[in-house]
Amino acid sequence: MKRRTLGSTGISVSEIALGAMMFGSLGNADHGDAIRIIHSALDAGINVIDTADVYSRGESEEIVGKAVKGRRDGLVIATKFGRPMGDDPNQRGGSRRWIVRAVEDSLRRLGTDYIDLYQIHRPDHRTETGETLAALSDLVQAGKIRAFGSSMFPAEMMVEAQWTAERRGSHRFLTEQPMYSIFTRRPEAAVLPTALRHGLGVLTFSPLNSGWLSGRADLPATHRARLMSSVFPSHYDTSTPAGALKAAALARLTVLAEEAGMTLPQLAIAFVRAHPAVSTVLIGPRTQEQLDGLLHGAGTGLSHTGLSHTRLPRTELSDIELSDEILDRIDEIVPPGTDLDPADNYAAAPPAIEDARLRRRR
Repeated sequence: MKRRTLGSTGISVSEIALGAMMFGSLGNADHGDAIRIIHSALDAGINVIDTADVYSRGESEEIVGKAVKGRRDGLVIATKFGRPMGDDPNQRGGSRRWIVRAVEDSLRRLGTDYIDLYQIHRPDHRTETGETLAALSDLVQAGKIRAFGSSMFPAEMMVEAQWTAERRGSHRFLTEQPMYSIFTRRPEAAVLPTALRHGLGVLTFSPLNSGWLSGRADLPATHRARLMSSVFPSHYDTSTPAGALKAAALARLTVLAEEAGMTLPQLAIAFVRAHPAVSTVLIGPRTQEQLDGLLHGAGTGLSHTGLSHTRLPRTELSDIELSDEILDRIDEIVPPGTDLDPADNYAAAPPAIEDARLRRRR
């Protein structure tokens, strides 16, 4: 597994990281099976595991904690805080009050003395940025975390956080975790360039766009599709304008992947890896079969000549590099900086959008 440096942290990370959202009641509730999947990923050379306190209400962190016993020192453990962990409004967000409790809870569930990367899961518009940075800086000083970062921050908030850290003399966000795929290319416009300018490591998630780029013919029947549809009922509806755009793009991308001699997921993940700002790409398998298909996928499709049907060779995911010709063809299918469905990048709307009183002169 190839390695890259995580921004300016100096931390060496595998180009592919394991996302643990699907371990626990939300996905794979069999702890033994989930642990075996994690061990398979580690044996394949992955050294980054990314989870969050909110995933299955802490169960994902507990599974990760069990899986990394005896291997902790060689791994980069990342987790997140900030999403609601209860009905109490104080059990969420980026306040010092919540952060100092949330980190202790995560440390206990993970069974570790320190967290390599602690990330705020979404922007907290109720809490002043300096308050969050100060609390996280104290955790670095105390040795409870090694570095901290943000997730789903717009570019302007990324810059504000860097400026605030410099002005206050605190530690700064060193990473950003955006949603990024062929179907969700909006981060290319500002988020990824901002990360490059400020030396931020980038951990991307959802490279398969919640299954759209998985190559599954039975997509609406998959576990992830059922999970997504419970929150976004029209997410896989090809009769909607956005769904129709995705279906048309998917047909062209499938042909491109076959002509290039790779599976559609391999093409999708290689596309994300190709961006110079990206440090590592999170994949989120629920089963061993899914992990194997992503890491060592081989499929049946057109040969490189496009003239005959052949069995595609076994190809390691981190070895796939896309040529400029293939990247240019992807650009033709989905233009740079474009989200085929604007609802995909589901960061919470800022108060100025949600509350009409903040954008109307009285």
